[in-house]
Order: sequence, then C-alpha cells, then structure tokens
Amino acid sequence: MPHVYDTCPGYIEGLYLPPIAWEVLRRENIQTVDQLKANAHKLEQFDGISPGMAQVIRLALAYVTPFEEQTSSARHYDAWCA
Repeated sequence: MPHVYDTCPGYIEGLYLPPIAWEVLRRENIQTVDQLKANAHKLEQFDGISPGMAQVIRLALAYVTPFEEQTSSARHYDAWCA
C-alpha cells in the first residue's frame, strides 16, 4: 500500500513537502530550487529520505519547474519532433 505524506510549505517558494523532507533539506544545506534540482538524483543517499519520500520530493519539484525547462532537453531527442 502506498504511503501518503502530509505536506506543508517550506522555505523554498511554491514547494510543498513533508516536514521531515524540509528538515533533511535544511540539514543538507539545500536552500533553492536549483540546488534541489542539482541533488535530485541522489536524494535517497540523504539520511532520513526513503525511496518513497525521494519520489514525493521529485514529484513536487516537477510541479515547480517551468514546463519549458522540463521539455527542452527532450525536444532534441524526441523522434516525433523531427
């Protein structure tokens, strides 16, 4: 059964995460969306972040990342765009 996490706003504008995620990000000195994006691939390595919590953080990050940024790299490789 999937785990449901309660979320709340934190110190990164527009991002809603579980309180434990905010604590871990603060401890890891991640203060901005750009820093979080740069570390998103290794969230499970942070003490206190489970694989499920990492997925919640990545999903929340996807919601605050502008659509153009999410798709810009895919445009170069998408066969349907050729």
